[in-house]
Amino acid sequence: MAASITIRRAIVAAARRLNALGINQGTSGNISVRRGKDMLITPSAVPYERLRPEEIAEMPLARESGKWKGRRPPSSEWRMHLGILLARPDAQAIVHAHPPHATALAMARREIPACHYMAAVFGASPILCARYAAYGTAELAAAAAEALEGREACLLANHGAVVIGPTLERAMWLVVELEALARQYLLSLQIGGPMLLTREEMAATRERIAAYGPAPPAGNRR
Repeated sequence: MAASITIRRAIVAAARRLNALGINQGTSGNISVRRGKDMLITPSAVPYERLRPEEIAEMPLARESGKWKGRRPPSSEWRMHLGILLARPDAQAIVHAHPPHATALAMARREIPACHYMAAVFGASPILCARYAAYGTAELAAAAAEALEGREACLLANHGAVVIGPTLERAMWLVVELEALARQYLLSLQIGGPMLLTREEMAATRERIAAYGPAPPAGNRR
């Protein structure tokens, strides 16, 4: 029980930080954390400044069960979180948000190419834009899981962005890095576009950068 409370408090703190950093706004976006055979996920339509740990919903990691426990129903995007956690056993936390620059690219259905060496922290290049599907649907869950194959982040067409991580701390770090990268890429497009790094350069960078940023737990390191 103590572990559950700790995770719930961490989710609330992370949700509030998203808004404070301008990565998210209002009640949009959602966060989930794997906990054994369940996932803990932010509730639907609760302003983060009023969110309390006991309002975090709990759902079994069973495909399309839809069952939940708690004071409030889970986020309308629970299917996406569930689908990603089932498809990616290495993912322990998911952050979905609507960062302004990343979302602008998602609205244009543009991927983020190997325009900066920090793109390597997200895995394979480019960072893909998942095909469009309506929010809250199983189709969106499938599209996101597909775009995340071999990657830690993707854009969602006409929607926003998703990142996964071996810890909530790293997932939060990655979503901030993703928005910074998206902003830099958009700025570069205004002066003719970036010179892209080669596949070989990105592969070498991925080896060098593997341990950069918040570290995953020892048992989860790849």
